[in-house]
Amino acid sequence: MSSPLLITSPKAAIIAQLQKDILPLQGLKKSPNLSSINVFPTVIKKAFTDAEFPLGAVHEFICNGEEGFASTGGFVSGILSSIMQNSGASIWISSSKTIFPPALKWFGIEPEKIIFLELKREKEILWVMEEALKCDSLSAVVGEIKDLSFINSRRLQLAVEESRVTGFILRSNTKNVNTTACVTRWKITPLKSESIEDMPGVGFPRWNVELLKVRNGKPGSWEIEFSGRRFKHISKVSAIELEQKRKTG
Repeated sequence: MSSPLLITSPKAAIIAQLQKDILPLQGLKKSPNLSSINVFPTVIKKAFTDAEFPLGAVHEFICNGEEGFASTGGFVSGILSSIMQNSGASIWISSSKTIFPPALKWFGIEPEKIIFLELKREKEILWVMEEALKCDSLSAVVGEIKDLSFINSRRLQLAVEESRVTGFILRSNTKNVNTTACVTRWKITPLKSESIEDMPGVGFPRWNVELLKVRNGKPGSWEIEFSGRRFKHISKVSAIELEQKRKTG
C-alpha cells in the first residue's frame, strides 16, 4: 500500500525531501558546530539544498586566464570573509605568490589570519591540502592547482567529511575539466564595474558567476557585485534602465 505521504504530498516536495535524505549518504552531513554564512543574495541561495552554501565540503573553481584567476580569487575571498567570522584561521596554498595579502582587508579578512604556503609541485600542494583539511581547527583551505583527478578529489572530500573544514580548489588554465567529487563547480569571469554617483576611480568589483554543478541543487548564472562585505545580485533589466536614465539626463 502506498504511503499517505506519497499520496498527499506534491511531487516537488517529495523530490526535495529525497534530495535532503541523500545528502548525508554522500558525506554532506550537517554539523551543529557549523554556522551558516549569510553572504549570498537570495537568487544564489536558492541554488543550494536548504538554501544554504555547503560548508564542510570541497568546492571547485575553473579559471581561464589571469583575469579569470584574479576574479576567482576575489570571489573566494568574499566567501572566506564570512566563513572566518565564525571560526579560526585559513590556509592558502599555491605554487606562486598570486595573492596580495593587504588587499584581503577590503573583503573583511585580516591577512595575518591566513597562512600562505608556496610549493612548487602540484603533488605537494595536493598532499598538504589534504593534510590541512583534516585539521578541524581551521576555517578553510584554499589550494591552487591545474589538474585534479577524481581519486584525489575524493580524498579531499573524505577529509572534510571528518573535520567539517571547507575546501576551495582553484584550477587555473586546466585543459581537462573532468568529473570530480567536489560538491560544486564554479566559473567566475570579470565584469565592468559601475562608478558610484559619478565618483572618480573604479567601482565595486563585479563578476559573472556561473554555478556549473551543484550536488542536489540547481545550477545557474548571475551577475554579482561585492559591496558592504556581501554579494549583491545585479539585475540586467535595472542596469539597462539605469543607462537609459543616464542618457535622458
